[in-house]
Amino acid sequence: MNSWINLDALWGIVVVGLVAGAGLPALFALGLRALNPSARPAGRSAVTGPPAAVGPVGYAVAVLCFATVVAAIAWGIFVIVNHS
Repeated sequence: MNSWINLDALWGIVVVGLVAGAGLPALFALGLRALNPSARPAGRSAVTGPPAAVGPVGYAVAVLCFATVVAAIAWGIFVIVNHS
């Protein structure tokens, strides 16, 4: 253990930073993707026919993703406000 750097705390900060900095936006993007099942892959022309409807599984995945993101934000605000 280095007397100047607490490596345990540093690793904790890196892990939380990766989860909050990359994981939550990725989870939000997954929720948005679940609400748009008719998205075309890159390079395809216009889709013919009516767009596909979002099914109950898509809504459930989106709600779960968005609820997790909102819970993480609420937990972060709670920790900041109640820090003593």
